[in-house]
Amino acid sequence: MFSGALSIINFFSKGKSNSEELEEKEAYVDSLLCRFVLDGLGKKIGESVAVDEDILIIKSGKKYLGVPLKHIEEDDKVLLVKGLIDKENAENMGEKWRHESFKEIDHNVDDE
Repeated sequence: MFSGALSIINFFSKGKSNSEELEEKEAYVDSLLCRFVLDGLGKKIGESVAVDEDILIIKSGKKYLGVPLKHIEEDDKVLLVKGLIDKENAENMGEKWRHESFKEIDHNVDDE
């Protein structure tokens, strides 16, 4: 889950042990979660729910969007998306993450 995000922040790792490096990277990724995400005009897109590789996953209504971390900027308590979002691509990345991460429940199977 963290590999891409971890490679983005390799500059944190100078002279640190592997466990310190991993803790710092996990703390960075955790700091991106459960925050409102705004577009360039300040309009709320949704809330960050996960980081998959180097993609921030945003819950937007009933959909999930995926935005590369390189397009995300921290601003106080919110995250900002720099530049324009390719909504179709973002929806495809978010949907791919949802399919890989969520276990579908089959309500037609009897539990005997």
